[in-house]
Order: sequence, then C-alpha cells, then structure tokens
Amino acid sequence: MTVRNGLTLHNGEAAPLGDVPVLSVPEFRDGVVLRVRSGAHLAALFGSRSDGGRVRLTAVCARERDGILEILSADPDDAYPALTPDCPSAHWFEREIAEQWSVVPEGHPWLKPIRFQPAYRAGAGGGGPGPMSASLPGVTDFYRIEGEEIHEVAVGPVHAGIIEPGHFRFQCHGENVFHLEIALGYQHRGVERALVGGPSIRTVHLMETLAGDTSIGHATAYGQIVEALSGCRVPARGQALRGIALELERLANHTGDLGALAGDVGFLPTASYCGRLRGDFLNLTALMCGSRFGRGWIRPGGVSWDADAERARELGERLARVLRDVSGAVDLLWRTPSVMARFEETGRVRREVAEDLGLVGPAARACGLTRDVRHDFPAGIYPMAHVPVSTWHSGDVFARAYVRWMEIQRSAEFILDLMRSLPEGPVRVDPGPTAPDRIVASLVEGWRGQICHVAMTDARGRFRAYKVVDPSFYNWMGLAMALRDQPISDFPLCNKSFNLSYCGHDL
Repeated sequence: MTVRNGLTLHNGEAAPLGDVPVLSVPEFRDGVVLRVRSGAHLAALFGSRSDGGRVRLTAVCARERDGILEILSADPDDAYPALTPDCPSAHWFEREIAEQWSVVPEGHPWLKPIRFQPAYRAGAGGGGPGPMSASLPGVTDFYRIEGEEIHEVAVGPVHAGIIEPGHFRFQCHGENVFHLEIALGYQHRGVERALVGGPSIRTVHLMETLAGDTSIGHATAYGQIVEALSGCRVPARGQALRGIALELERLANHTGDLGALAGDVGFLPTASYCGRLRGDFLNLTALMCGSRFGRGWIRPGGVSWDADAERARELGERLARVLRDVSGAVDLLWRTPSVMARFEETGRVRREVAEDLGLVGPAARACGLTRDVRHDFPAGIYPMAHVPVSTWHSGDVFARAYVRWMEIQRSAEFILDLMRSLPEGPVRVDPGPTAPDRIVASLVEGWRGQICHVAMTDARGRFRAYKVVDPSFYNWMGLAMALRDQPISDFPLCNKSFNLSYCGHDL
C-alpha cells in the first residue's frame, strides 16, 4: 500500500488551501485508515464544496506522537467505500456526510441520520438524492432485537426536569440492556452554515453559544482560527488569561458533574455542596469578565478583560477557599462504601473500545488513554505552562469521576501559579484581515475534551467552509457502549458520567 503525504500543520497554523493534496478516493481511504492504525486519531472528517462544485471530503488526522495535524482530501462521486469498517472512529462522521451532502459511504454498517436535517445539495456535481431524506428528529427505523422476553424501552426526547431533548431506545432482557441507540437532532440550528461568509460581528457570538457550558472553549478555538488566518500573535498576558479562563470553565463544570453524580446515587452531602461550589467557580469567571459563562472575555487577538493586581489577588484567595471546600465535599465520595459500590464496575468502557471509537476528554482518559490537547498539541499558554495529564484505567463511572477530581486539583494549581506570575503587557492586539485561500485547524482541550475547528477561506478571505467538532460528537457512541450488559436503572448514572452536550452535537 502506497500512502501519499498530506499537508502537515501545527495546531493553529494556517497554510494555502491549494497545498492540501486531493487524492484519489482509494488513496484517501487507505491514507486515513493507515494513519489511524498507526496511532493518529481522526479529529475531523467532513464535506465541503470544491471550486468545481463537487463535494470534497477533507480529513484531519491528529498525530499525537509528534504533535502534528495532517490534512488530506478527495473528490468522491455519488458514493465511495466507507472508512468505518476499517476505522470505527469515522462512523459518526460518515453518517453526517451522507446526511448533509448525499454522498453514500458504501458498506457503512449503520447508515442513518444523526441530525435529521435536509441535505445541503442534491444532484449537483455528481451527487444523487442520497440515502437519507429529511424527516422529523427521531423518526427512523431503530435497531430491534427479537426473541422471547426481549422488550424495548423508549426514553425522551422530553425528559423530567430541565434538560435538553434527546431520544434513547433500549433493547432489554429484563433489566439487562443488550443495546442502546441514541437519536439526536432536536437542537439543530444550522450554525455551521451560518458561519459561512464570516468572520463577521456575529460570528463570535455564535461560537459562544454553540454549547453554552463551553463558551470559553469554543471561543478560544475560534480565536486561534482568526489569529492564524490574520498572522497576528496574541500577547503573552492575553494567552495567560485565556488559559485561566479555560481552566475556570473546567473547574466549574467538573465540580458540577461530581455533584450531579452524587445526586444520581442519592448521596446528598456532596450533591448539595458541589451544586453551590460550581456557582462559586462560575462567580470567579464573572469576577474576571462580568459573565459567569465567560462570554465577552475571549476575542480574536487576545482577551477583552485584563486582571489588575487587586482582582488577581481576590481571584487567588477565593479560588483557594473554594478548592478547600470542594476537597472536603468530594472526599466524602471516595470514603463512602455505598457510593463506591454504585460507581465501581458501572458503565465500563474498555480501553480498546475507547481507542477504536476515538473518544476524547475525561471519557478517554478514564480508559487509560493519555489523550489531551494541552499535552499533545499545546497552543497558547500551554507550551510554557504544563498541566499533567490525568488518567485512570478502569473505564467505569468511578474512573470518569476520579479523572474529573484529579483535573480539578491540577487546574486550580495551574491558575494559582499563573496568577502569581502573570506576564506584563497588553492583553489583546487587532488581528487584522483574514488571508484568502487558506486552511487552518484549531484544537482546544475543553472541559469535555477535544474541540476541533477547521476553517477554509475563499478569495476574499471569508469563510467558504467552517467545521466544528464538539467533544460530544466524538463521545455519544461511547455512552451507548457503556450501557451494554448493564441494568437499565444505571442509565442516569452512566449518562451523567459522560455528561454530553445535545446542542454541541446538533449545532
């Protein structure tokens, strides 16, 4: 097998769009499969329009060993041989391509919609009507297991309490789950299509609301895109404050998740304390920029809000106090046998399954994978300020909870160290105009895991295509696998241990 080279870039580095090699479909398929088998992971696989009007497939392979992103492309016709049978992490991406672009991945084992959206085009440049027609979300042929005493349980899309919509279809024998199928798409807003033609005054606001609990993560990924396309360098102080913002977002969400996990097993002390303490972390973000979710803080070229000496001192003091309280509340989890009995050996995902599916974030690190953008593809402040990778080995609810706890401690230490040695100087520069006919990929380690943004510009320097891969996109199939051979009553606990975003997936 001869595999041609792709375009190699560092995280947040732009290059001429014409430098991306357009391979034959067999070369493209073999190239992606071989790279993933050699240790890379599939960061993005998506369709866009080429200059000739045809659908072009673009893959971004993240080579963790050397911190390089490799980009390659191909122009299929109506169909191409699916990557999924040899590269399971392409499974969700290829379903999206078939739905959006009416290009059929032949041989895909589970081809059905993921967002139930109309195709972007039908019949233009060699494409037919495609395998999937638009329908209402959740209206599809679900997988069914036939047999004596097999029964089906449908949950959602309307759930009890305040929660986003998603549909879960269980195939069960008694309490035991044989298979879980997840149907999403109820939150589809067409964000990626709205980004075409940008950047504009509204683009950053779309980024901050892709997934509201990850406003800082997505705004940072977008900032790196614009900075690469405009050739500007963010001042050191601005980069440090971006790192503080990203870790504050991680602290708030990880703390909230640990409290919610305690609530799911009826352990009220930690549940009540962490619910309050999550708010304390959000208030620290508000102290820095006026918004509890960090909106308005991250902007292309740096940050909009600086930290004077008094504010930095207050942040450090309040952070140390909150961390002490979190330590006390979370320590109760590990010391309570009834909690550990529910956490351990529940919702286990084996390491090889996590690797095959391309899981990211705490869900991957809980299976023993050392996959962390801050370590593998460091950008911004992270090449200078190291954050240790937190991993566990058991792949169960306990592991996903304990990885969060380790990250809370390390993120707090990271912030406190940075606040004691903030660089002097400005916090933002004007990024200037974006360059024409360029491509750039930006990775950020959000609190759920890897965020991937890929942008291509046209001859005017405007976005001709913009791809967003939220960490939830990588991880929903991991939740489905975690329920295999589990009691259906464990679903809320498993679901919360992943805590994936519906709107971040649906876009």
